[in-house]
Amino acid sequence: MPSPTRTLLAAALAGAFALTGCSSGADEAADGTATRTVATDQGPVEVPTDPQRVVVLNYALAGYLYDLDVPVAATIPEDADAGGEYSAFWADQAEEDGTEFLPWSPDGFDLEAVLDQEPDLIVAGGLGLPGAQAVEAYDQLSEIAATVVVSPGLATWQDQFSFLAAEVFDKGAEYDGYLADYRARAEEVAAAITLPPGPIAVMSFTADGTAYTMMEDAGIVSALGELGFEAAPLAAEHGFEPYREGGDMFELSSEQVAQVITVPTVFVTGFNADTTDAATLAESDVYAALPAFAEGHAYDLPYWTVRGDYDEALALLDLIEQQFA
Repeated sequence: MPSPTRTLLAAALAGAFALTGCSSGADEAADGTATRTVATDQGPVEVPTDPQRVVVLNYALAGYLYDLDVPVAATIPEDADAGGEYSAFWADQAEEDGTEFLPWSPDGFDLEAVLDQEPDLIVAGGLGLPGAQAVEAYDQLSEIAATVVVSPGLATWQDQFSFLAAEVFDKGAEYDGYLADYRARAEEVAAAITLPPGPIAVMSFTADGTAYTMMEDAGIVSALGELGFEAAPLAAEHGFEPYREGGDMFELSSEQVAQVITVPTVFVTGFNADTTDAATLAESDVYAALPAFAEGHAYDLPYWTVRGDYDEALALLDLIEQQFA
């Protein structure tokens, strides 16, 4: 049960947010804080123009805020029911900000822990389980602070980064600079590599061995497509739906793997950890018989490439250049 003090604080925050949110398009919140209006799937949200305590309820979104020099008070671990560990790509910024990890489970966010952070802005949504949980908990989160849910329809790092930079934090020029740097590097890599036979599929494996295949429009598939890799339209051809609404991959049984993964090239990744690799999978009769494995065109990628942010997308370019140049 929440304490009376916590209940009163929640009520106070809810009241403050209600006063702010009732004037869509206003330039000031009730307390005089400058705001801007952000259009989201949940409707218009009044956000502070200079947030000082941002809580990010999806580990995969945190990197964008560090790139934009937005202070991150807290985020959630990469895995539910796990201890938090800073990404190697933003550890220095997280340490400088003193970013904390909040408890998180498959059942949802710890709302009291979010409340204890006293955020002036909550950034949530994105892909995967945290995104679905954010939609479900939106009303409760909005009682704590202005809450922006990044739409699951923003499936690539470019879509997510652009939305956060230009719409939420008014830093569109910074995003344009990052995008120009990425495009220049991608063109360089595309010109340097020799593509393996196509089309390709990207598979991701959980720790218990469950096999998933990325949808054709998933972020990593789009990133590889920019380098010339042609994605096989497996979901469209076989009628597969994402494992959950707004998801970016579909599940395959062992029997389905043999029937569906007939493409000449496969990329193998883990899910939230490096759970397996192509050599290990090839020890199984199921995978050894697949064309990509039999012909030596099954390639490993780190797990973080599956839903990479800007910095991870840049690092993916380096990996692809190393493998195929």
